[in-house]
Amino acid sequence: MADEPLVLGIETSCDETGVGIVRGTTLLADAVASSVDEHARFGGVVPEVASRAHLEAMVPTIDRALKQAGVSARDLDGVAVTAGPGLAGALLVGVSAAKAYAYALGKPLYGVNHLASHICVDQLEHGPLPEPTMALLVSGGHSSLLLSSDITSDVRPLGSTIDDAAGEAFDKIARVLDLGFPGGPVIDRYAREGDPAAIAFPRGLTGPRDPLYDFSFSGLKTAVARWIEAKRAAGEEVPVRDVAASFQEAVVDVLTRKAVRACKDEGVDHLMIGGGVAANSRLRALAQERCEASGIRLRVPRPKLCTDNGAMVAALGAEMVARGRAASSWDLSADSSLPVTDPHVPGHGHDHVHEAGAGNLYS
Repeated sequence: MADEPLVLGIETSCDETGVGIVRGTTLLADAVASSVDEHARFGGVVPEVASRAHLEAMVPTIDRALKQAGVSARDLDGVAVTAGPGLAGALLVGVSAAKAYAYALGKPLYGVNHLASHICVDQLEHGPLPEPTMALLVSGGHSSLLLSSDITSDVRPLGSTIDDAAGEAFDKIARVLDLGFPGGPVIDRYAREGDPAAIAFPRGLTGPRDPLYDFSFSGLKTAVARWIEAKRAAGEEVPVRDVAASFQEAVVDVLTRKAVRACKDEGVDHLMIGGGVAANSRLRALAQERCEASGIRLRVPRPKLCTDNGAMVAALGAEMVARGRAASSWDLSADSSLPVTDPHVPGHGHDHVHEAGAGNLYS
């Protein structure tokens, strides 16, 4: 509908320069410039490399998104940007760019939370989020169970990782197996040809006295690495596919088991899964199986919307506009450890910005 807010979103929390344009809950453009190939030779993301890549990609990616959406920057109702959490330098590039565009265009600025954005993106796939929403977010930096009654103002953490996040564990095991970086997609691919029951790897924090909703994958990572080292030390061939499948099964078993339990305990009849690891085929399959068995409706965005992207930021920004949330002030700063309890960073508004003096960045 024409009266739905048109918002541009900028995401630079890690190694993806993402720019999305959303009208209400309709995705118009999702442009991404990835620097993953530049990090591959280091076996992980290098913050300085990521920041420089964002600088180079920002303007071309925004131009590409506007062209893809078929809109003018002057048509926007707001500019949203990831303010945190994430890599400090990378976040600063995005926040600075968003400020520049918003100020030049005379549009309100919305600094939003990366994790809340991962939840809100599901609106672009399956329509408005139920309230409350139970969300399992799984990525390279986060493994969290979150309960939200209002994605723009109320997100409550039920549990999170106490050491390695699931995505981080995937990367490390892929490195030990000499499968390259990033680890998630390649582990998933090899696991499809392996036996998930071949090796009994441990399930972290699943004992009777362990925290119900927290996650730990450090012990699993160590157990897998030692198993591989023992095989190599004995001169035996490492069954890569079986290791990948058994490791992956240990991860997704814990994730889905705790998520379904949280839904039951909180009386929520649906589960949303987001974050980069939500693209994992086995996680999706096991979650579907366990949700169906428990009478829980599963919502998972398509894989491209699970990884970091600008569309998710635009989606949350559009929701901020639609619900009349306060815009962020011009002193908005990046916060690498922004808590998920802060879905967005409000401020003092934009009373000092005037359309007539907004500049001529776009006509």
